[in-house]
Amino acid sequence: MARAASRPRPVFRLRPPKGEQPPDASAPAAPAAPRKKAALWRRVVSRTKAAPGRTSASGKKAAPGRKAARKEKAPARSGPRPMPFPLRLLAMLFAFAFMVGFAVVLARLTLEPSPASEALVHSNLHPGRSLRAYLDQPALRDAVKQIGGNVLLGVPFGILVPVLAPKARGMLRVLVLTASVMLLVEFAQGALITGRAFDIDDVILNTTGALVGYLLLGRRMSRAVHAPRPRRRAS
Repeated sequence: MARAASRPRPVFRLRPPKGEQPPDASAPAAPAAPRKKAALWRRVVSRTKAAPGRTSASGKKAAPGRKAARKEKAPARSGPRPMPFPLRLLAMLFAFAFMVGFAVVLARLTLEPSPASEALVHSNLHPGRSLRAYLDQPALRDAVKQIGGNVLLGVPFGILVPVLAPKARGMLRVLVLTASVMLLVEFAQGALITGRAFDIDDVILNTTGALVGYLLLGRRMSRAVHAPRPRRRAS
């Protein structure tokens, strides 16, 4: 009886069906992903991918992120604020008075007859001809007087026009308005005034002076007196 009890019992193993290979006992078994972790990961991914205004996989609207909320709460940046109304009114009155005085000076300089120089003055329709004549003068003072005087004559246009006419603000509009006024003055000189002639170079120099005045003071003064124009948003 002792000998029969000491014998080891045989181990019965199931044979795999035909066509299948038995599993390798030495290879490690692949760990199965837990369902709870997979479900939690899917929720995190769906929340991070959901944008404001879009719907998530469950059909509910996702809450906007922190950056989107900050953008909505942040106020729109506006341009420089204009001066108070009393200061704006005072500046416009001063500019108007200065423009009237400038118009009187311009009329005396350009529309006053000069019979003594009638034989010396000729019309010029070719840009650059009068400029070469000014530079060919032996005295440098005369050239500076002619060129600098015509440039300074256009500077007030670039400073006062953007202040008095808000719709005429902008470099291109100021230049077009200055060139139009000076063309009318030159036509009046050539057709009506004795001893005066039409000169296209004077118009070019006056327009250059308006550009200088606008870049130096006109642009800043117009922004200080008038509110900035709203920009059109691209659709």
